[in-house]
Amino acid sequence: MTRTAEAFVALVTCFNEDETINYTATRAQVRRQIDAGNQIMCAGTNGDFSALTFDEKVRLCGEVVDEVGGAAKVIVNAGMPATYETRLLAREFDRIGVDGIAVITPFFIDCTQEGLIRHFTSVADAVETPIYLYDIPARTQNHIEPDTACRLAQHGNIAGIKDSGGAQDTLEAYMAVGQEVDGFDVYSGPDHLVHWALTHGARGCISGLGNVLPDVLARIIRCVNAGDEAGAADAQATYTNFRTDLYKLGYPPALVKRALFLRDASVGLSRQPALLPDPEQDKAIEAILSKYGV
Repeated sequence: MTRTAEAFVALVTCFNEDETINYTATRAQVRRQIDAGNQIMCAGTNGDFSALTFDEKVRLCGEVVDEVGGAAKVIVNAGMPATYETRLLAREFDRIGVDGIAVITPFFIDCTQEGLIRHFTSVADAVETPIYLYDIPARTQNHIEPDTACRLAQHGNIAGIKDSGGAQDTLEAYMAVGQEVDGFDVYSGPDHLVHWALTHGARGCISGLGNVLPDVLARIIRCVNAGDEAGAADAQATYTNFRTDLYKLGYPPALVKRALFLRDASVGLSRQPALLPDPEQDKAIEAILSKYGV
């Protein structure tokens, strides 16, 4: 049976001027995504997860789940370099109650494939909430090989993978695992591959750009689910072109946050040492936002 496609937005974490988390503003962003029809991923790459403390992640997850109130699905990222801390975080999220726990590959620590299997298996064994592997080798320098994903897919509590590698052949290989192993779902991370991935077997996508263009992302999903390929392709073209224009300016998560800030200052700046305000860059971002009617 074919299930409907779904989009999760890798929600930004909002900050006050002193860099403390602005939970009120973050809740407003949750409502904005729900209104558009999107699901929520918190404490991901676009949520500045690597700049958050353990306690902040736990509270952030609780605030997001409370604000969602069952109106959307929530996935939260627990991944840290050490299996020990990842397991502790996952248990906290398990206690709060979420629909899924994403586990980004360890960063800074160089892992073998066997090491990755031990890492993900240990976390999956520790909780009842379904675990989703999260592959983003450009940021972590560790890559989940498709054969490794296939082995991990046999675990009863590993429910899928988010592929943010950007390579179409790797995404195809992961989707082949999904076709082979029942109950293993693939979520596409690259914003330019949303429509392609959904029409080639992906369960959904997890997108950072949806923070800025929530309605366009939701339109891709609605059109795919309605069988409107022309509508989905048109929405994807807008999404892809916006992505190309924005991301050529620098580090994508910081640019997404800055673009959103220029339309809603309540989201705040990114924690340092991420992007600082730059008048020339802001002018370029403003031109892009105006070009697409944002």
